[in-house]
Amino acid sequence: MKQIKLVLIGGGTGLSVLARGLKKFPIDITCIVTVADDGGSTGKIRHEMDIPAPGDVRNVLAALSDVEPTLEQLFQYRFEEDKISGHSLGNLLIAAMTNITDDFGHAVKELSRILNIKGRVIPSTISSVSLNAEMEDGEIVAGESNIPSKHKKIKRVFLEPANAEPMDEAVEALLEADLIVLGPGSLYTSVISNLCVEGIANAIVESKAKKLYVSNIMTQPGETDGYSVLDHIDAIHQQLGHKVIDFVIANEITFSKEILNKYKEKGACPVYYDKNELHKSGIKLVTGENLAQISENHHVRHCNEVLADMIYDIALEEIGTIQFNLKRMKRS
Repeated sequence: MKQIKLVLIGGGTGLSVLARGLKKFPIDITCIVTVADDGGSTGKIRHEMDIPAPGDVRNVLAALSDVEPTLEQLFQYRFEEDKISGHSLGNLLIAAMTNITDDFGHAVKELSRILNIKGRVIPSTISSVSLNAEMEDGEIVAGESNIPSKHKKIKRVFLEPANAEPMDEAVEALLEADLIVLGPGSLYTSVISNLCVEGIANAIVESKAKKLYVSNIMTQPGETDGYSVLDHIDAIHQQLGHKVIDFVIANEITFSKEILNKYKEKGACPVYYDKNELHKSGIKLVTGENLAQISENHHVRHCNEVLADMIYDIALEEIGTIQFNLKRMKRS
């Protein structure tokens, strides 16, 4: 039987959580990861060494490794000694391997081999880039970490330098994919930042694969204030210059007043969808009762296993190997 080729695009914690859930399935996974982060340990290393941001790559390598959970603990371990205070061992290993190989992309390949990961992890570009934003009032904000702090509506995001090129492997994976998955994660700084690499955007548009967007459950203050599911998709389409999304996975659970008030205090609210709007846009809605889970401290997150099952079922349906599992999800 043909092995399903799945390409995941994103960054932050969303991509690593999704990759961890999907690696249990018999599929070919490629993760295309943003390298525009400029905060924390990642920011220090990228500025001192002039290399792409290693943090999101580190998270996905750890998630796909066959030596979890020890490897993940090791990769996420942060030193307290003065000279390397705050740095995770994973970031330092990626930086060291970049020095050894003199190539960030090759460094990620070598670590992938050493860690025996299931799948491939590919930076969206091996250039050291900065993610900038143009706000609707015309202000230009430089640096990924500074964008949400302005609390203004984002008109567009772009990379500097603008001519950053993708790795050939990323373009090939997109063109050969059966299903391309964007999200979950910060819309502009984790998902669309990858699409700012022109070669990545072109390959997504040209690919014959079906495209799926995993919508965030809650809005992100300073980035997607008041956005609906369709607003998220429209922002992706604006960046690509084409309407490509075929499916969207969105949450249908209603939350208690306690949870809504907790998020309201932070300036966030649920990301709502309108079935009729999505239908008119030609986008198939996939949802389920158990998609969101609530932690003890009332944080709302995607249920890793349910989300992975949904995506796997969509991929199976699209390559026509088995019928859709109607018991596990509801489509409208």
